[in-house]
Amino acid sequence: MAEGPRGALLGLLRRPGNARCADCGAADPDWASYTLGVFICLSCSGIHRNIPQVSKVKSIRLDTWEEAQVEFMASHGNDAARATYESQVPSFHYRPTFADCHLLREQWIRAKYERQEFTNPDRQEPYSAGYREGFLWKRGRDNGQFLSRKFVLTEREGALKYFNRNDAKEPKAVMKIEHLNATFQPAKIGHPHGLQITYLRDNSTRNIFIYHEDGKEMVHWFNALRAARFHYLQVAFPGACDTDLVPKLTRNYLKEGYMEKTGPKDAFARGEVFIGSRESGYTVLDRLPPSTQGHHWPHGITIVTPERRFLLACETESEQRAWLDAFRKVVDRPMLPQEYAVEAHFKHKP
Repeated sequence: MAEGPRGALLGLLRRPGNARCADCGAADPDWASYTLGVFICLSCSGIHRNIPQVSKVKSIRLDTWEEAQVEFMASHGNDAARATYESQVPSFHYRPTFADCHLLREQWIRAKYERQEFTNPDRQEPYSAGYREGFLWKRGRDNGQFLSRKFVLTEREGALKYFNRNDAKEPKAVMKIEHLNATFQPAKIGHPHGLQITYLRDNSTRNIFIYHEDGKEMVHWFNALRAARFHYLQVAFPGACDTDLVPKLTRNYLKEGYMEKTGPKDAFARGEVFIGSRESGYTVLDRLPPSTQGHHWPHGITIVTPERRFLLACETESEQRAWLDAFRKVVDRPMLPQEYAVEAHFKHKP
């Protein structure tokens, strides 16, 4: 039977709120900050080590604990810390989980404990003011080179703009908040602060890839975009509650990878396929029609839309299963009102 400080700490982990990391929600935290009184996972403990003026950490099982430190943990805990350090988190602010990239988790921890943004709302101005401008590194479409570009986000106009020259009067692109999505993609972009922004232009999905050398600035841009989306959706859906709107602010990709496309040739490069709900005539099959030709990979998938079928093939059975799971998550949920408008855009494409 466990005794002494370690046993007492293991007992504290069984208290409500302490069984998951205070910062990312990972199960079974093995570490703790004995200056903040929170139980955290190994990954988050590494971030806490980088703010020693605020947080000092120890392993629950491997380190030696003083009786006073255990008593401090007993008088605090994760729920008490959230009530203090997360007391005024804006609804639109992204709350990272253990599945998110290091940057989001790091800046969430720094915002809570180091900058104390959620106990002092005046410190939230960089992403809650409704207007933001600055310079970000943007990847060029043709050569892949990153160049500094001026970006302006304005809620009043409902748009994110960027300019090719500092003195340009007209923006190179205007991305409407209504159809905009942002997600961190550090591996794809090749920078730990890399953000992918997706938007609609001329009824087609476009992407831009950006980053800022300062991680805090990049996350502030991300949350400013979420704030703009949140306020747009509040106006568009006045009867909806915050809990309904927040999941629609930004979305991570369900899956990315490579498949072969076969079947009839399109007169124009489509580049994308809209997938709606089963109730609207969309479904996904785990095979190709028997007469299909022109594919080398053996594991087929057929996407059925109201207008036509799209034939795809995967290299391995495990990839096929992963893609089928992702597709079925989409077709098994009802379409949102704004998704009918996107569907209409696709139906009018060549």
